[in-house]
This record gives sequence, C-alpha cells and structure tokens, in this order.
Amino acid sequence: MRLMRNVMKRRGAGLVLAVAVVLPVTGGPALAVPAAPSAGPGAGDPGATLLPPLPVRLGEDNPCTGASEQTATGAAWSQTALGLSRAQRISRGEGVTVAVVDSGVATGVPGLSGRVESLDGAAEDCVGHGTFAAGLIAAAPQTGSGITGVAPQAEILALPGTDDRGVPSVERVAAGIRTAADRGAQVIYVGQTLRTGRSELTAAVAYATRRDALVVAPAAPDAVAREEKGPDGEMPEGPYWPAAAPDVLAVVDFGPSGVRQKNAPPAYEPDLSAPGSEMVSVGPEGSGHYIGSGASLAAAGVAGAAALVRAYHPDLKVFEVARRLVDTAYPSDTPRLDPYAALSLVQDHAKPSAQAPAPARMPAPADPTPRTRALTIAAVGLTTVLLLAALAVVIPRGRTRNWRPPTTP
Repeated sequence: MRLMRNVMKRRGAGLVLAVAVVLPVTGGPALAVPAAPSAGPGAGDPGATLLPPLPVRLGEDNPCTGASEQTATGAAWSQTALGLSRAQRISRGEGVTVAVVDSGVATGVPGLSGRVESLDGAAEDCVGHGTFAAGLIAAAPQTGSGITGVAPQAEILALPGTDDRGVPSVERVAAGIRTAADRGAQVIYVGQTLRTGRSELTAAVAYATRRDALVVAPAAPDAVAREEKGPDGEMPEGPYWPAAAPDVLAVVDFGPSGVRQKNAPPAYEPDLSAPGSEMVSVGPEGSGHYIGSGASLAAAGVAGAAALVRAYHPDLKVFEVARRLVDTAYPSDTPRLDPYAALSLVQDHAKPSAQAPAPARMPAPADPTPRTRALTIAAVGLTTVLLLAALAVVIPRGRTRNWRPPTTP
C-alpha cells in the first residue's frame, strides 16, 4: 500500500514532474552525483561558487570525503522553492527528533553542533551522504552563509544504514529503523534504496509506524552503477525498499528547471516530490559546502518538513502528519511539497478552509522570451490559488485513505 498509490494508478503511468537533474557517474571507483556549478543566489554570475560534488558511494581505494574548501554564501534555490522563510516563521522543528539512517552523521559540523546523537558507530561518516542529508533536514545557517536546513532546530539521531563505503544492506537499514523508533524518533529518514528486503523492511516500517514514527525514503536511487543496468543500458524501475513498503512516504526529486532529466533513474510510485537537484549542504568536515542531486536529497527535505509539522502540531499522529503533507502539497501528478501550506492550512473535514495560502513558486528556467514567461508565471500563480481553494472543497481529505492508523504493537 502506498499513500497515493491508487490515485497515481488512476492518473496513469506518465508523470509530469518538477524533478531532479541527476547525472549518474558509473565510470570510476567512486559513484558520485555531479551537479552544475550553482550554489544558489549568484549562480550564473562571474563570481558564482563552484562546489565539489557529493559522492554517493566510495570505491575500496577511495579516501574518505574531506572538508570542502568552498562555501555557498547565499541561500540555495531549494530554500526559495520551498518557501522556507515563511514556513520557519511558524515552526523550526524544535523538540522533534529526526533519525537519519544512512552513511552516518559527523558530529563536528558547525551547522549541526550540539544537536546530533549517534548510535552504533554512526558518528563517523566516511562518504558524507548522511551528513549532507542531515544538513538539508536540520542545519542552522552560519555566519557568511545563507544555507539552512528545513527544520534548523530539530534534533538528529544518526544510525548506520550502510558500510563505510556507502553500500546499504537490508539488515542495517531495518535495524536502524527499529532502533530509531525505540529511541523515540518522530521522523525516520532513510537515505538509501534497496532492490531486496521486502519482508524485513516492511516489518521494520510497520514497527516504527506503530510507535508513531513517520518513515520517509527515496522512491528512486540517486545514481545507478553500470553493473546494475540492463544489457542495453536500461535502468531498473523498482520497486525500491523501504519506499515501496506500506506507510512509507516515498519521495521523488525535482530541479530548478521544473523538469526531471530524461536519464534520471526511474522513480517507483512516489507520494510526494520535493527539491532534489543542485542541492547545497554541509560536508562531513569543516564549514564548507558540497552540491548533489537525487531523490534521497528530496526525501531529506520532506523529512525536515515533517519535523516542522510535528513540532507545530504535536497532537497529530503519524498518519495525520503524512496526510497533511500530501493533501496540502501543490497539485501535480506527483504533488509538490509545500511546507508553509502544511503548517498553516486549516484541515477541517466538515468545513473546508475558505482561504488557502499560495504555495512557493518554482524558479523560472532561462527563457529567451522573458515577457511571455512572466505572463505564464502570473497565470500559473492565479491558477495555483484557485486550485488550492478548489482542492479544499472538491478533493476529500481522505485522499490518502490508504494511510491507516497504526495498529497496536
């Protein structure tokens, strides 16, 4: 069962998504997700910062990811797309613990200082992916940089989901989900996709759901190694675990241009889309930044948004938090995350809200006809408000009816 599975099937297999620019690198010992030389504001300017790409996995002989010597001085495009300046006036995630089941989370990162608890050796992050994701979820802005996580006052609980090279295993991910639930995490982010482990990961997710923890996971891998492709270079199409398990919020990525690159790994039945291309966040050492792309990074943003909602609406149960995130999302074939709407929209099933906040707009891609583009964006903005108002009236709030209250342990 997926939150939006039946709705997605009725809409058909074609997904018109605003999704990620993902460029898998398969030729080399380290599997990396390169990204364009953009660090948010200033991108395209002569002085724009060129940030190093975030590796996804490391080859056996590759050294651990070190400190980046580059710092992004402005805000990232994803912060604007998510409307974080508005959302964070309402909630900053204080009092909520987000578990990060990934390659680890380095404890010495300035933006996360004092808010990371690590278990089972997860204080070491050789790859850097878990630390990068934790930054997207909860990093606080530092002097000289506008980069911030979605929930900059949330606590991080780090648990290992991979080995020190970034290779995940079913056993590690399942154990991480269960331990996170036992330790009271309200949101559990899983940064990896697995082709196997259906029974183990489904059971682990059910265990967490019964303990009122929302599991968020990517609906597609960030990159696909050459040996995992078909004989003609075709990419696998899923399902991916734990994202395909019942009660998981499965996430796909989108980028600044509003379209997903055609050679991105296919996503398997996502519930939400969120910014995931050209993402800027912290590395495992120092105060510099890395840049990366992929559905796992989009899932980190959704985990941060869930922390905002759980902090501001502490009485909501896990299935209510998930339903709120999906129901208040910007209407699309795969709804686009809107943290501000999730926090502020009144969800009265008997008496729909007459006013719906306008969702954050996607930045417009470069266009040789700016006046036409501007008129189009204005029309889209008006349509957005009307759609959201209609959404409250026409679409029943039971849209995520497959999401059910957890059963007793």
